Amino acid sequence: MLKNAIKLSFLLSLIAFVAVGLQAQDDKSQRKSPPMETTGMVGDVEVKINYSAPSVKGRTIFGDLEPWDEVWRTGANEATTFEVSKNVLIEGEELAAGTYALFTIPGQERWTIIFNSVADQWGDYDYDESKDVLRVEVTPKTTEEVTEQMKIALKEKEGTSHIMIKWDHTKVPFTIAPAASN
Repeated sequence: MLKNAIKLSFLLSLIAFVAVGLQAQDDKSQRKSPPMETTGMVGDVEVKINYSAPSVKGRTIFGDLEPWDEVWRTGANEATTFEVSKNVLIEGEELAAGTYALFTIPGQERWTIIFNSVADQWGDYDYDESKDVLRVEVTPKTTEEVTEQMKIALKEKEGTSHIMIKWDHTKVPFTIAPAASN
């Protein structure tokens, strides 16, 4: 009898553990900053960007919530990931095929776009600059309209592909193209 009670107790514990795990997976879609994915093609290169999209909610974003001149995870929750199937040029600089954490350093006049080799990390808490594989500087643009929920998009304009980060009254474009080394 005692042996059966122990087995039953173990079985119930196992079921509870699995149920909590499944609930934790479901909670990701219920986050205040929901997970988003941007995918597309640049020439014959597949591009995939995964991020969590925070909202403005009446706050001052850049220069306050996200301080000037400090590393930002470029979203919320886990670090944003940037994946390319083949080598690409980012603002004319080569980035090897692979998956990277995408960080930025917002500045009033210039932003630094960072591709870090440690893709799987929470936010920017364990960010290590020595793991950066590429950094480029770009110029942000101010918009009249507010982008309430942050968006990262892949766009083509006049034959040039861009990644566009938009949030609040700011948009930050950077170019992406297939590398000749492919």
